[in-house]
Amino acid sequence: MEGGVKRLPVHERFYSWQGEGMHLGRSAYFIRLFGCPVHCPWCDSAGTWHQDYIPKNVERFSPQELADAAAASGAAFVVVTGGEPAIHDLKPLTDALGAAGLTRHLETSGAFPIKGDFDWITLSPKWQKEPLTENLQKASEFKIIVEDAESIHRWQDKIGKHFSKTKPVWLHPEWTQHKNPEVLESITRWIKEYGDPYRAGYQMHKLYQADLLDPNSRKSAPLGGDVSKGY
Repeated sequence: MEGGVKRLPVHERFYSWQGEGMHLGRSAYFIRLFGCPVHCPWCDSAGTWHQDYIPKNVERFSPQELADAAAASGAAFVVVTGGEPAIHDLKPLTDALGAAGLTRHLETSGAFPIKGDFDWITLSPKWQKEPLTENLQKASEFKIIVEDAESIHRWQDKIGKHFSKTKPVWLHPEWTQHKNPEVLESITRWIKEYGDPYRAGYQMHKLYQADLLDPNSRKSAPLGGDVSKGY
């Protein structure tokens, strides 16, 4: 702790481009924090929380150190992600990023109170711990993970009242299912039937392997034993 401000546990911090959502293809500096109580079985960032992959000595950085690195990268904006970043008090970090003139994005499940000021919030709800109403209202866009042919219907029934035509709802095939025709067809059928705000989503950075071009980016921990599927 420096000057009363806690240092944040950082899994990786790297310069790449945003591979998903409204800001697809734009340069971005990623700050991926350790910790997540949600524990999705198909998580592609299990290295941030799975006991088999967390190192004994976790690196910690002050908000100012992270802001300085992000500013030096020249990225168009900064993405704070995880794990589940909202389990941390992010206010000192967003203050430091804002003071550096950086645009601040958050990727969250929405299951925990958000502490910090963000310019853009991507909310990807998870069944393991459902999102808070206050966060559903704060979201700038939604990312629905389509695990099977019924996923979209289930999420629509659960949180569809919070969707509006002004906030994109991205329908992403869960990565281990990204070649499953039933999953892909369910997305196509839904978009053709309902139109906006629903959009087909994909993790484009995985096709490019863009993140791995930065030496500070870490390879995904193989949760489940199949690295080729990203978990």
